[in-house]
Amino acid sequence: MSTRATAFTRLNKGWNAEPNAPDPQVSIVDGELVLTFSPNPFQFKGFFEDQRVRVVFTRAWRYRMGTVNDEGWYRGQCRFSRVAPAWGEFYEIHGDLLLDVCPDDWQELRRKPNEDMRHFLFHFRDEEFECDAVNWRFEK
Repeated sequence: MSTRATAFTRLNKGWNAEPNAPDPQVSIVDGELVLTFSPNPFQFKGFFEDQRVRVVFTRAWRYRMGTVNDEGWYRGQCRFSRVAPAWGEFYEIHGDLLLDVCPDDWQELRRKPNEDMRHFLFHFRDEEFECDAVNWRFEK
């Protein structure tokens, strides 16, 4: 456990997931972890209904898809409910990841690396996605 307080950096600027049916899916493509989902065309220009976008994670170590939805988050059932700035955003988390209260349902893609990992979190309407990776990029 880290001795530093939990801190969040919001990463989704100018885009976000569709609020009602984002349908997030995880796959491995050419050795990279890929999170595919529907973007929010109602709030952000340049996106359209039924479009799919991707967040690609470079040299990912592990990931998980949890079942905390927006109602659970607002009721305090997510480990970040009372510390994350807002629901439904894509964050990099620094400091204490609160892993002692995290479900143990991680999918490991490779052995724990020696290199520095960054921890990412994305809340969707009916699930949450987390992963540890070296870097990320957004693709339309």
